[in-house]
Amino acid sequence: MIELPDLTSVKSALRAQRIETPSWAFANSGTRFKVFPQKGVPRTAEEKIADAATVHHFTGVAPSVALHIPWDRVDDFRALRAYAEDLGVTIGAINTNVFQDEDYKLGSVTNPDPAIRRKATDHLLEAISIMDVTGSRDLKLWFSDGLNYPGQDDLRDRQDRLAAALREAYDRLGEDQRMLLEYKFFEPAFYATDVPDWGTSYAHCVELGEKATVCIDTGHHAPGTNIEFIVAFLLRAGKLGAFDFNSRFYADDDLMAGAADPFQLFRIMNEIVRGGALDPAYGINFMLDQCHNIEAKIPAIIRSVMNVQEATAKALLVDRDALRAAQQAGDVLGANAALMDAYNTDVRPILAEVREDAGLDPDPVAAYHRSGYQQKIEAERADGQQAGWGA
Repeated sequence: MIELPDLTSVKSALRAQRIETPSWAFANSGTRFKVFPQKGVPRTAEEKIADAATVHHFTGVAPSVALHIPWDRVDDFRALRAYAEDLGVTIGAINTNVFQDEDYKLGSVTNPDPAIRRKATDHLLEAISIMDVTGSRDLKLWFSDGLNYPGQDDLRDRQDRLAAALREAYDRLGEDQRMLLEYKFFEPAFYATDVPDWGTSYAHCVELGEKATVCIDTGHHAPGTNIEFIVAFLLRAGKLGAFDFNSRFYADDDLMAGAADPFQLFRIMNEIVRGGALDPAYGINFMLDQCHNIEAKIPAIIRSVMNVQEATAKALLVDRDALRAAQQAGDVLGANAALMDAYNTDVRPILAEVREDAGLDPDPVAAYHRSGYQQKIEAERADGQQAGWGA
Protein backbone atom coordinates (compact mmCIF):
# COMPACT_ATOMS: atom_id res chain seq x y z
CA MET A 1 0.00 0.00 0.00
CA ILE A 2 1.39 3.39 -0.95
CA GLU A 3 2.07 5.84 1.84
CA LEU A 4 0.37 9.03 0.75
CA PRO A 5 2.63 12.09 0.69
CA ASP A 6 1.64 15.55 1.83
CA LEU A 7 -1.38 16.14 -0.40
CA THR A 8 -1.16 19.92 -0.47
CA SER A 9 0.85 20.04 -3.70
CA VAL A 10 -1.21 17.23 -5.23
CA LYS A 11 -4.47 19.05 -4.58
CA SER A 12 -3.00 22.31 -5.83
CA ALA A 13 -2.00 20.69 -9.13
CA LEU A 14 -5.44 19.10 -9.51
CA ARG A 15 -7.16 22.43 -8.88
CA ALA A 16 -5.02 24.07 -11.56
CA GLN A 17 -5.64 21.36 -14.16
CA ARG A 18 -7.56 22.42 -17.27
CA ILE A 19 -9.35 20.13 -19.75
CA GLU A 20 -10.93 21.43 -22.96
CA THR A 21 -14.23 20.00 -24.18
CA PRO A 22 -15.20 19.58 -27.86
CA SER A 23 -18.32 21.28 -29.20
CA TRP A 24 -19.08 18.40 -31.58
CA ALA A 25 -19.30 15.85 -28.76
CA PHE A 26 -22.43 17.61 -27.48
CA ALA A 27 -24.15 17.21 -30.86
CA ASN A 28 -25.37 14.07 -32.58
CA SER A 29 -22.28 12.08 -33.45
CA GLY A 30 -21.13 8.50 -33.76
CA THR A 31 -19.81 6.04 -36.30
CA ARG A 32 -19.66 6.28 -40.07
CA PHE A 33 -22.47 3.74 -40.24
CA LYS A 34 -25.16 5.33 -38.11
CA VAL A 35 -25.67 8.25 -35.79
CA PHE A 36 -28.42 7.75 -33.22
CA PRO A 37 -30.08 11.10 -32.42
CA GLN A 38 -30.74 11.99 -28.80
CA LYS A 39 -33.21 14.28 -27.11
CA GLY A 40 -31.96 17.68 -26.02
CA VAL A 41 -28.81 17.85 -28.13
CA PRO A 42 -27.80 21.34 -29.28
CA ARG A 43 -29.13 22.93 -32.42
CA THR A 44 -26.70 25.84 -32.55
CA ALA A 45 -23.16 26.75 -31.63
CA GLU A 46 -24.55 28.75 -28.72
CA GLU A 47 -26.34 25.71 -27.30
CA LYS A 48 -23.16 23.65 -27.61
CA ILE A 49 -21.32 26.31 -25.62
CA ALA A 50 -24.10 26.31 -23.02
CA ASP A 51 -23.65 22.56 -22.59
CA ALA A 52 -19.88 22.99 -22.32
CA ALA A 53 -20.40 25.64 -19.66
CA THR A 54 -22.58 23.16 -17.79
CA VAL A 55 -19.74 20.61 -17.78
CA HIS A 56 -17.43 23.28 -16.38
CA HIS A 57 -20.04 24.22 -13.78
CA PHE A 58 -20.04 20.69 -12.35
CA THR A 59 -16.35 19.82 -12.79
CA GLY A 60 -14.62 23.17 -12.29
CA VAL A 61 -11.74 22.24 -14.64
CA ALA A 62 -13.22 22.59 -18.15
CA PRO A 63 -13.29 26.34 -18.83
CA SER A 64 -12.80 26.23 -22.61
CA VAL A 65 -14.60 24.64 -25.54
CA ALA A 66 -13.09 23.82 -28.92
CA LEU A 67 -15.02 24.74 -32.06
CA HIS A 68 -15.16 22.96 -35.41
CA ILE A 69 -15.56 24.95 -38.60
CA PRO A 70 -17.88 24.82 -40.53
CA TRP A 71 -19.96 22.86 -37.99
CA ASP A 72 -19.85 25.83 -35.61
CA ARG A 73 -19.79 28.67 -38.11
CA VAL A 74 -21.85 31.71 -37.07
CA ASP A 75 -22.41 35.13 -38.56
CA ASP A 76 -20.81 36.95 -35.64
CA PHE A 77 -17.91 35.24 -33.86
CA ARG A 78 -17.35 38.29 -31.69
CA ALA A 79 -20.85 37.86 -30.30
CA LEU A 80 -20.25 34.12 -29.85
CA ARG A 81 -17.12 34.89 -27.85
CA ALA A 82 -19.06 37.30 -25.64
CA TYR A 83 -21.80 34.71 -25.17
CA ALA A 84 -19.27 32.12 -24.03
CA GLU A 85 -17.59 34.53 -21.64
CA ASP A 86 -20.96 35.45 -20.14
CA LEU A 87 -21.39 31.76 -19.32
CA GLY A 88 -17.97 31.55 -17.71
CA VAL A 89 -16.08 29.75 -20.48
CA THR A 90 -13.82 30.71 -23.36
CA ILE A 91 -13.51 29.51 -26.94
CA GLY A 92 -10.53 27.20 -27.31
CA ALA A 93 -8.96 25.53 -30.31
CA ILE A 94 -10.40 26.16 -33.75
CA ASN A 95 -10.61 22.88 -35.67
CA THR A 96 -10.64 22.88 -39.45
CA ASN A 97 -12.63 20.59 -41.74
CA VAL A 98 -11.14 19.70 -45.10
CA PHE A 99 -12.58 16.19 -45.34
CA GLN A 100 -16.33 16.45 -45.98
CA ASP A 101 -16.62 18.39 -49.23
CA GLU A 102 -17.03 16.47 -52.50
CA ASP A 103 -13.95 18.26 -53.80
CA TYR A 104 -11.78 16.47 -51.25
CA LYS A 105 -12.32 12.94 -52.54
CA LEU A 106 -8.68 12.79 -53.69
CA GLY A 107 -7.34 15.01 -50.94
CA SER A 108 -7.46 18.59 -49.75
CA VAL A 109 -4.12 20.39 -49.34
CA THR A 110 -2.36 17.46 -51.07
CA ASN A 111 -4.85 17.14 -53.92
CA PRO A 112 -3.27 17.02 -57.39
CA ASP A 113 -5.67 19.80 -58.49
CA PRO A 114 -4.21 23.21 -57.55
CA ALA A 115 -7.69 24.79 -57.41
CA ILE A 116 -8.78 22.33 -54.75
CA ARG A 117 -5.55 22.84 -52.83
CA ARG A 118 -6.25 26.58 -52.94
CA LYS A 119 -9.75 26.05 -51.58
CA ALA A 120 -8.46 23.90 -48.72
CA THR A 121 -5.66 26.29 -47.80
CA ASP A 122 -8.08 29.21 -47.85
CA HIS A 123 -10.16 27.35 -45.27
CA LEU A 124 -7.11 27.09 -43.00
CA LEU A 125 -6.60 30.83 -43.34
CA GLU A 126 -10.30 31.43 -42.61
CA ALA A 127 -9.91 29.47 -39.37
CA ILE A 128 -7.04 31.74 -38.30
CA SER A 129 -9.20 34.78 -39.01
CA ILE A 130 -11.82 33.27 -36.70
CA MET A 131 -9.12 32.79 -34.07
CA ASP A 132 -8.30 36.49 -34.32
CA VAL A 133 -11.86 37.29 -33.27
CA THR A 134 -12.47 34.55 -30.69
CA GLY A 135 -9.11 35.00 -28.98
CA SER A 136 -8.24 31.36 -29.60
CA ARG A 137 -4.61 30.32 -29.28
CA ASP A 138 -4.66 27.03 -31.20
CA LEU A 139 -5.28 26.17 -34.84
CA LYS A 140 -6.01 22.45 -34.94
CA LEU A 141 -5.30 20.64 -38.21
CA TRP A 142 -6.20 17.10 -39.20
CA PHE A 143 -6.09 15.89 -42.79
CA SER A 144 -7.83 12.80 -44.12
CA ASP A 145 -5.64 13.10 -47.24
CA GLY A 146 -4.07 9.92 -48.51
CA LEU A 147 -4.15 7.14 -51.08
CA ASN A 148 -5.98 3.86 -51.42
CA TYR A 149 -3.80 2.34 -54.16
CA PRO A 150 -0.11 2.28 -55.08
CA GLY A 151 0.57 4.64 -57.94
CA GLN A 152 -2.61 6.64 -57.35
CA ASP A 153 -0.48 9.76 -56.81
CA ASP A 154 3.12 10.69 -56.13
CA LEU A 155 3.96 10.25 -52.43
CA ARG A 156 6.73 12.85 -52.38
CA ASP A 157 4.75 15.42 -54.34
CA ARG A 158 1.98 15.15 -51.78
CA GLN A 159 4.41 15.90 -48.97
CA ASP A 160 5.60 18.96 -50.86
CA ARG A 161 2.01 20.16 -51.31
CA LEU A 162 1.30 19.55 -47.62
CA ALA A 163 4.40 21.49 -46.60
CA ALA A 164 3.40 24.43 -48.82
CA ALA A 165 -0.09 24.66 -47.30
CA LEU A 166 1.23 24.35 -43.75
CA ARG A 167 3.79 27.06 -44.41
CA GLU A 168 1.18 29.47 -45.74
CA ALA A 169 -1.04 28.89 -42.70
CA TYR A 170 1.90 29.05 -40.30
CA ASP A 171 3.06 32.38 -41.69
CA ARG A 172 -0.45 33.78 -41.17
CA LEU A 173 -0.48 32.93 -37.43
CA GLY A 174 -0.43 35.79 -34.96
CA GLU A 175 2.27 36.26 -32.35
CA ASP A 176 0.34 34.42 -29.63
CA GLN A 177 -1.18 31.78 -31.90
CA ARG A 178 0.15 28.36 -32.77
CA MET A 179 -0.53 25.34 -34.97
CA LEU A 180 -1.41 21.84 -33.72
CA LEU A 181 -0.80 19.13 -36.33
CA GLU A 182 -2.65 15.89 -35.65
CA TYR A 183 -1.89 12.53 -37.25
CA LYS A 184 -3.77 9.32 -37.99
CA PHE A 185 -2.25 6.18 -39.39
CA PHE A 186 -5.23 5.13 -41.51
CA GLU A 187 -8.84 5.86 -42.44
CA PRO A 188 -10.18 6.92 -44.82
CA ALA A 189 -6.93 6.39 -46.72
CA PHE A 190 -5.84 2.76 -46.44
CA TYR A 191 -2.67 2.48 -48.56
CA ALA A 192 -0.90 5.65 -47.48
CA THR A 193 -1.96 8.58 -45.30
CA ASP A 194 -0.19 11.91 -45.79
CA VAL A 195 0.20 12.54 -42.04
CA PRO A 196 0.18 8.95 -40.73
CA ASP A 197 2.23 9.16 -37.53
CA TRP A 198 3.84 11.36 -34.92
CA GLY A 199 7.16 11.35 -36.75
CA THR A 200 5.67 12.88 -39.88
CA SER A 201 3.83 15.49 -37.84
CA TYR A 202 6.98 16.20 -35.83
CA ALA A 203 9.13 16.59 -38.95
CA HIS A 204 6.75 19.11 -40.49
CA CYS A 205 6.51 21.01 -37.19
CA VAL A 206 10.29 21.23 -36.87
CA GLU A 207 10.51 22.55 -40.42
CA LEU A 208 7.81 25.13 -39.75
CA GLY A 209 9.14 26.59 -36.50
CA GLU A 210 8.46 26.99 -32.79
CA LYS A 211 4.74 27.83 -33.19
CA ALA A 212 4.03 24.41 -34.75
CA THR A 213 3.48 21.49 -32.37
CA VAL A 214 2.15 17.93 -32.48
CA CYS A 215 -1.30 16.90 -31.31
CA ILE A 216 -1.60 13.33 -30.02
CA ASP A 217 -5.02 11.76 -30.48
CA THR A 218 -4.89 8.74 -28.20
CA GLY A 219 -7.15 6.76 -30.55
CA HIS A 220 -4.98 7.26 -33.64
CA HIS A 221 -2.45 4.49 -33.10
CA ALA A 222 -1.96 0.89 -34.10
CA PRO A 223 -2.61 -1.72 -31.40
CA GLY A 224 0.33 -2.04 -29.05
CA THR A 225 1.74 1.42 -29.74
CA ASN A 226 3.58 2.83 -26.73
CA ILE A 227 1.90 6.24 -26.59
CA GLU A 228 3.70 7.32 -23.44
CA PHE A 229 7.01 6.94 -25.30
CA ILE A 230 5.71 9.37 -27.92
CA VAL A 231 4.69 11.73 -25.13
CA ALA A 232 8.14 11.53 -23.51
CA PHE A 233 9.94 12.08 -26.82
CA LEU A 234 7.86 15.08 -27.83
CA LEU A 235 8.15 16.63 -24.38
CA ARG A 236 11.93 16.25 -24.57
CA ALA A 237 11.88 17.95 -27.99
CA GLY A 238 9.51 20.69 -26.86
CA LYS A 239 7.03 19.76 -29.59
CA LEU A 240 4.01 18.36 -27.73
CA GLY A 241 1.21 20.89 -28.07
CA ALA A 242 -2.03 19.05 -27.33
CA PHE A 243 -3.90 15.84 -26.72
CA ASP A 244 -7.17 14.59 -28.10
CA PHE A 245 -8.20 12.27 -25.28
CA ASN A 246 -10.45 9.32 -26.09
CA SER A 247 -10.37 5.54 -25.87
CA ARG A 248 -10.01 2.82 -28.47
CA PHE A 249 -10.44 -0.92 -28.38
CA TYR A 250 -9.67 -1.54 -32.05
CA ALA A 251 -9.04 1.60 -34.08
CA ASP A 252 -10.27 5.19 -33.88
CA ASP A 253 -13.21 4.35 -31.64
CA ASP A 254 -13.57 7.80 -29.99
CA LEU A 255 -14.94 6.36 -26.76
CA MET A 256 -14.78 8.09 -23.38
CA ALA A 257 -11.26 8.83 -22.15
CA GLY A 258 -9.98 6.10 -19.85
CA ALA A 259 -12.78 3.71 -20.73
CA ALA A 260 -10.80 1.09 -22.65
CA ASP A 261 -7.43 1.25 -20.93
CA PRO A 262 -7.27 3.46 -17.82
CA PHE A 263 -3.75 2.19 -17.14
CA GLN A 264 -2.61 3.64 -20.46
CA LEU A 265 -4.11 7.00 -19.54
CA PHE A 266 -2.24 6.84 -16.23
CA ARG A 267 1.03 6.04 -18.00
CA ILE A 268 0.52 9.02 -20.31
CA MET A 269 -0.20 11.37 -17.43
CA ASN A 270 2.78 9.95 -15.55
CA GLU A 271 5.03 11.20 -18.35
CA ILE A 272 3.26 14.56 -18.29
CA VAL A 273 3.87 14.93 -14.55
CA ARG A 274 7.44 13.64 -14.82
CA GLY A 275 8.09 16.21 -17.58
CA GLY A 276 6.66 19.09 -15.55
CA ALA A 277 4.06 19.66 -18.26
CA LEU A 278 0.83 19.50 -16.24
CA ASP A 279 0.79 23.19 -15.31
CA PRO A 280 -1.36 25.16 -17.80
CA ALA A 281 1.53 27.61 -18.10
CA TYR A 282 3.51 24.88 -19.89
CA GLY A 283 1.10 25.24 -22.80
CA ILE A 284 -0.25 21.77 -23.50
CA ASN A 285 -3.92 21.76 -24.44
CA PHE A 286 -5.57 18.73 -22.83
CA MET A 287 -8.58 18.34 -25.11
CA LEU A 288 -11.23 15.68 -25.36
CA ASP A 289 -12.21 14.38 -28.81
CA GLN A 290 -15.07 11.97 -28.51
CA CYS A 291 -18.16 10.87 -30.43
CA HIS A 292 -20.84 9.65 -28.07
CA ASN A 293 -23.23 7.50 -30.10
CA ILE A 294 -25.22 5.53 -27.52
CA GLU A 295 -24.40 7.28 -24.24
CA ALA A 296 -25.87 10.55 -22.99
CA LYS A 297 -23.72 13.44 -24.15
CA ILE A 298 -23.12 15.65 -21.12
CA PRO A 299 -22.72 12.90 -18.50
CA ALA A 300 -20.26 11.13 -20.81
CA ILE A 301 -18.14 14.26 -21.14
CA ILE A 302 -18.26 14.82 -17.38
CA ARG A 303 -17.16 11.22 -16.88
CA SER A 304 -14.26 11.68 -19.31
CA VAL A 305 -13.12 14.78 -17.45
CA MET A 306 -13.25 12.82 -14.19
CA ASN A 307 -11.30 9.93 -15.73
CA VAL A 308 -8.53 12.28 -16.82
CA GLN A 309 -8.51 13.80 -13.34
CA GLU A 310 -8.20 10.38 -11.71
CA ALA A 311 -5.32 9.36 -13.98
CA THR A 312 -3.63 12.66 -13.19
CA ALA A 313 -4.10 12.27 -9.45
CA LYS A 314 -2.51 8.84 -9.54
CA ALA A 315 0.41 10.17 -11.56
CA LEU A 316 0.90 12.92 -8.97
CA LEU A 317 1.09 10.28 -6.22
CA VAL A 318 4.06 8.46 -7.75
CA ASP A 319 6.94 8.48 -5.27
CA ARG A 320 9.52 10.03 -7.61
CA ASP A 321 12.41 9.58 -5.21
CA ALA A 322 11.68 5.89 -4.66
CA LEU A 323 11.13 5.37 -8.38
CA ARG A 324 14.42 7.04 -9.31
CA ALA A 325 16.34 5.16 -6.64
CA ALA A 326 14.99 1.83 -7.88
CA GLN A 327 15.76 2.74 -11.48
CA GLN A 328 19.32 3.76 -10.67
CA ALA A 329 19.85 0.59 -8.66
CA GLY A 330 18.57 -1.60 -11.47
CA ASP A 331 15.73 -2.76 -9.22
CA VAL A 332 13.29 -3.73 -11.97
CA LEU A 333 10.50 -4.95 -9.71
CA GLY A 334 10.93 -2.13 -7.23
CA ALA A 335 10.66 0.49 -9.97
CA ASN A 336 7.56 -1.12 -11.40
CA ALA A 337 6.06 -1.36 -7.91
CA ALA A 338 6.55 2.37 -7.38
CA LEU A 339 4.33 3.03 -10.39
CA MET A 340 1.82 0.31 -9.57
CA ASP A 341 1.42 1.48 -5.97
CA ALA A 342 0.33 4.89 -7.24
CA TYR A 343 -1.92 3.44 -9.94
CA ASN A 344 -3.68 1.13 -7.49
CA THR A 345 -4.46 3.97 -5.07
CA ASP A 346 -8.10 4.99 -4.85
CA VAL A 347 -7.86 8.71 -5.59
CA ARG A 348 -11.58 9.41 -5.60
CA PRO A 349 -11.58 10.68 -1.98
CA ILE A 350 -8.78 13.13 -2.85
CA LEU A 351 -10.69 14.46 -5.85
CA ALA A 352 -13.87 14.68 -3.80
CA GLU A 353 -12.02 16.90 -1.33
CA VAL A 354 -10.64 19.06 -4.14
CA ARG A 355 -14.16 19.59 -5.48
CA GLU A 356 -15.65 20.30 -2.07
CA ASP A 357 -12.87 22.80 -1.36
CA ALA A 358 -13.88 24.57 -4.58
CA GLY A 359 -17.54 24.61 -3.59
CA LEU A 360 -18.47 21.82 -6.00
CA ASP A 361 -20.39 18.63 -5.48
CA PRO A 362 -17.94 15.75 -4.89
CA ASP A 363 -19.85 13.64 -7.46
CA PRO A 364 -20.27 15.74 -10.65
CA VAL A 365 -22.31 13.14 -12.53
CA ALA A 366 -24.83 12.71 -9.72
CA ALA A 367 -25.02 16.48 -9.29
CA TYR A 368 -25.75 16.89 -12.99
CA HIS A 369 -28.57 14.35 -12.88
CA ARG A 370 -30.10 16.12 -9.86
CA SER A 371 -29.83 19.54 -11.49
CA GLY A 372 -32.68 19.04 -13.95
CA TYR A 373 -30.58 20.46 -16.80
CA GLN A 374 -31.18 17.41 -19.00
CA GLN A 375 -34.94 17.68 -18.64
CA LYS A 376 -34.73 21.41 -19.28
CA ILE A 377 -32.84 21.12 -22.57
CA GLU A 378 -35.00 18.23 -23.76
CA ALA A 379 -38.05 20.44 -23.36
CA GLU A 380 -36.49 23.59 -24.78
CA ARG A 381 -34.84 21.91 -27.76
CA ALA A 382 -37.73 19.75 -28.89
CA ASP A 383 -38.10 21.69 -32.14
CA GLY A 384 -35.64 22.69 -34.82
CA GLN A 385 -32.72 21.00 -36.52
CA GLN A 386 -30.34 19.14 -34.24
CA ALA A 387 -26.64 19.75 -34.77
CA GLY A 388 -24.51 16.90 -36.08
CA TRP A 389 -21.96 16.03 -38.66
CA GLY A 390 -24.44 14.68 -41.21
CA ALA A 391 -23.54 10.98 -41.04
